[in-house]
Amino acid sequence: DYEQKYPPDPIYEEAQPNSRVWRMCLDEFQIFDSDLAEDARDTVDVLLVFAGLFSAVVTAFLIETAAKLEPDYVQLSSSILYEILIVQRAFVNGSAVDLDPVVSSPNALDFSPTHAQLWINGLWYTSLSLSLITALVAVLAKQWLHQYMSMTSGTPLHRSLFRQFRYEGLQAWRVPLIIGLLPVLMHLSLGIFFIGLIIFLAQL
Repeated sequence: DYEQKYPPDPIYEEAQPNSRVWRMCLDEFQIFDSDLAEDARDTVDVLLVFAGLFSAVVTAFLIETAAKLEPDYVQLSSSILYEILIVQRAFVNGSAVDLDPVVSSPNALDFSPTHAQLWINGLWYTSLSLSLITALVAVLAKQWLHQYMSMTSGTPLHRSLFRQFRYEGLQAWRVPLIIGLLPVLMHLSLGIFFIGLIIFLAQL
């Protein structure tokens, strides 16, 4: 019952720090803030899990493709050893040998990755960066929400004013807007990854 929950204040004490109006205001604030924080936390928690798993997947692809941006030094070493073996056999047999150095071949010093490899790695590194930025901002948003919902001590008037101060700060820093943009950032990261994946599959 309203009257039992908020008993009337004595005459001339309606605006005191412990008066009914401030207790009512504080309860309404708590209902509004709980709904706001619950919706935001659900979004942030889902994004944190998805961003973590997605970043791991992109990293696995990058480990495979990043190696193609530089010469295959294992293959180069094998070619040099094979050339040395041919030269030694030629000297032993007293036959002529072609001494073209292997390191002067196009696969060694003149190596350069293909345009497709550059595009694939560029897109996937961009996708990974966006995913990590999403995770970082999500963690910061979770900390903001925790601080916003933390209880304060004092009279209902003091707590109501302090809550309003926090709410105005939350709006000034555009925290709800930032949380709302996080799924867009994650979708953009996913789209860029799929573009790179299409180019990667086209090279097979």
